[in-house]
Amino acid sequence: MIEDLKKLEKLINSELTSKIQKSIIENKELLIEINEKDLIEVVQFLKSNDKCKFRQLVDIAGVDYPEEEKRFLLVYLFLSHENNLRIKLSINFEPNQIINSITKIFPSANWMEREVFDMYGVKFKNHPDLRRILTDYGFKGHPLRKDFPLTGFNEVRYSEKEKKVIYEPVKLEQNYRNFDFESPWEGTSYLKEIKKVEKDGKKN
Repeated sequence: MIEDLKKLEKLINSELTSKIQKSIIENKELLIEINEKDLIEVVQFLKSNDKCKFRQLVDIAGVDYPEEEKRFLLVYLFLSHENNLRIKLSINFEPNQIINSITKIFPSANWMEREVFDMYGVKFKNHPDLRRILTDYGFKGHPLRKDFPLTGFNEVRYSEKEKKVIYEPVKLEQNYRNFDFESPWEGTSYLKEIKKVEKDGKKN
């Protein structure tokens, strides 16, 4: 398999010389990094080339690096059933950039791109139906951005009084919460206090 990956890496680098920024074989998979403007051409090559035949899009994964200038990273995972090989394609880009949709090449990218849009706020050009897919339509923000508050902005509940679903700001009451991080094998703090009281009582 490693030899097949090396041949594939050599082929891709020779055919797409100016478009490949970096290529590496790791964990029996080939990872190639490209510029976002070359995405469509590279994906088309990987699918249609007779020596590649990456005809299944497995997933599109997003990563957020809030401190970086090029904040977002998208990783496309492809599988070639004919060659029994996998390849990962990654693009790095700034928050305001709009990425080309690959739905015309892989129709299954429709929901995957919608998920990335919903979770990270990444927009895709020429997507047929770019709407939220996991959160509600009125939801504000993008949950997997690393600057998104852990408690969220709003909560949704059914109001018996108004007889409808309503949005309201999240209210978290933590005044009476005492978190015990002791190992259960050592015993929690309140059990230790009980044992101490019992021990002191026996001494008296």
